[in-house]
Amino acid sequence: MLESDALFELDQDPAGTDGFAELARRPLADLVAPDWAGALAGVESELRAVLGFLADEVAAGHQVLPSPSNVLRAFRQPLAGVKVLVVGQDPYPTPGHAVGLSFSVDKRTRPIPRSLANIYRELEADLGIPARSMATCPPGRSRACCC
Repeated sequence: MLESDALFELDQDPAGTDGFAELARRPLADLVAPDWAGALAGVESELRAVLGFLADEVAAGHQVLPSPSNVLRAFRQPLAGVKVLVVGQDPYPTPGHAVGLSFSVDKRTRPIPRSLANIYRELEADLGIPARSMATCPPGRSRACCC
């Protein structure tokens, strides 16, 4: 598992060697937490189409980030425990930086992207949380989810 500077840790896909095409063929419940699978059932065909598109991009020689093992990573946290979900583009286009969670990077990433450094600075100023101490979820925040 890659360590990241997320506010908490979410495991990568245990079958992390699958490519996008293989992910598109796996049951939705194998890709996301069971309660998320139920919630996303209505858009399953669209999710599979996106995974298929990503597989085609890789086959055409294009680089796709994050890696297949990190796509849909935030949806491995049970939906029942999620209070807030931020969905957006992973803002770090550098290979090795994108870990499938917005505003988080692998712990070994140097320098820290400016946008993430700004977030850390604000968290420290507003909440007293020291920068780079957020690799695991602070007490009482284990039900948060960023992707």
